[in-house]
Amino acid sequence: MSALNITDTFQRPLRDLRISVTDRCNFRCTYCMPKEIFGDDYAFMPKSELLSFEEMTRLAKLFVAFGVKKVRLTGGEPLLRRDLPDLIRMLTAIDGLEDIGLTTNALLLKQHGQALYEAGLRRLNVSLDSLSKETFGKMNGRGIGPERILQNIEFAKSIGFQIKVNMVVQKGVNDHEVVPMAAYFKKQGIALRFIEFMDVGTDNGWSFKQVVTKKEILARLQETEKLVPVEADYLGEVAGRYRYEDTDAEVGFITSVSESFCSTCTRARLSSEGKFYTCLFATDGFDLRDMIRSGASDSELAEAVRNVWEKRIDRYSDERTEQTAKKRKKINMSYIGG
Repeated sequence: MSALNITDTFQRPLRDLRISVTDRCNFRCTYCMPKEIFGDDYAFMPKSELLSFEEMTRLAKLFVAFGVKKVRLTGGEPLLRRDLPDLIRMLTAIDGLEDIGLTTNALLLKQHGQALYEAGLRRLNVSLDSLSKETFGKMNGRGIGPERILQNIEFAKSIGFQIKVNMVVQKGVNDHEVVPMAAYFKKQGIALRFIEFMDVGTDNGWSFKQVVTKKEILARLQETEKLVPVEADYLGEVAGRYRYEDTDAEVGFITSVSESFCSTCTRARLSSEGKFYTCLFATDGFDLRDMIRSGASDSELAEAVRNVWEKRIDRYSDERTEQTAKKRKKINMSYIGG
């Protein structure tokens, strides 16, 4: 199937689609869903408002027709969505879709990993911010220690999953864990990606003072390790990658704050209730679910997607200041996916 490639106002193609399958999560990470705001009585979306798997697959096919090669399932915590292997099977059947990944906190991975693998999923990004029980327990807002997550990573690796671990680094919170995390996952042969603390949404109390930059993290690692830059695999690859000189293990850096990658961003996002967003830092989205449930044809949906993408002007990380970060109301990451 040949794609009908489309580009935005900065000539950026559409190559990646992130689909949030639920707005619920079993963690309350301070940088994403702080428990002070997302309390036990927080009203999440009822199932009737969420896109069905059939609706997600229908839209994914349209995005693939416009050039999307990769789909990543996110949340909330995607493993909380029932019957998720069914969606994996539906997506893997799409002609032209080359890669499906899933981002998870891995708490339920032992329970669901085998079924997901058998359905065709092969790649996982696991969020883990510390090896310290105290630090990780505070950051996830549930007091859950890292041991269970590490065991579930090991289990997933034994099944055959390709795994990357994501660590959001915050100054004075978990930056002391940078070197221990790197050493642990180097030994495991698992790629670790350091993510600069970002002002996603409006609830995580972000400020520049809490950001630990790639330059700072790299300097700490280079005190004991020799790291060699690795060339990007494809246009729009977000992580700047480095390989340890003495192994094939890698570390990566997602530098939304200190080194913007807006100029090569090829990502679209579909929220769990069917809104189409063109940026992680978006203020609003285009409602595709309403079109579907009002009887829109595939050609009408495709035209809507084309119109939104071709008018895309997003370059928030290029333009970010302390003031824009505070004043601009942005969609929460738990709602739109990371």
